[in-house]
Amino acid sequence: MKTGVPIGAASKASGIKVPTIRYYEEIGLLPTPPRTEGNRRLYDAADLRRLRFIRHARELGFEIAPIRELLAMAGEPDRPCEGADGIARAHLADIDHKIARLTALRTEVARMADCSNHSVADCRVIEVLGDHGECLHKTH
Repeated sequence: MKTGVPIGAASKASGIKVPTIRYYEEIGLLPTPPRTEGNRRLYDAADLRRLRFIRHARELGFEIAPIRELLAMAGEPDRPCEGADGIARAHLADIDHKIARLTALRTEVARMADCSNHSVADCRVIEVLGDHGECLHKTH
């Protein structure tokens, strides 16, 4: 008899929704589990660890491709960790870029929202949205 938990229990244990677990199987992020005679998927402890790894990586903002690479590295414990470090550093640089962009957006919207006029005809929000040249930043 095959051992493991059905997909609903795997979902509950990992915090990942059932359709997302199926999607991860479909794209090869999670190996296809064995099935019962009734064709129900069964997930073992290794599958649950892998699902929690994926969920945590997604919560930290990692995309699917880097997660796939990190999972492959995790499967080779004697391998040097330079590759994992490189993936994390690239992700950190992307986060820093997003923070800079969001900071610029926040500054622009705060400046735009500081509208003390009483009519739409003189409204700073409407003026800035209507003319990108009124923005502090040319790209945002």
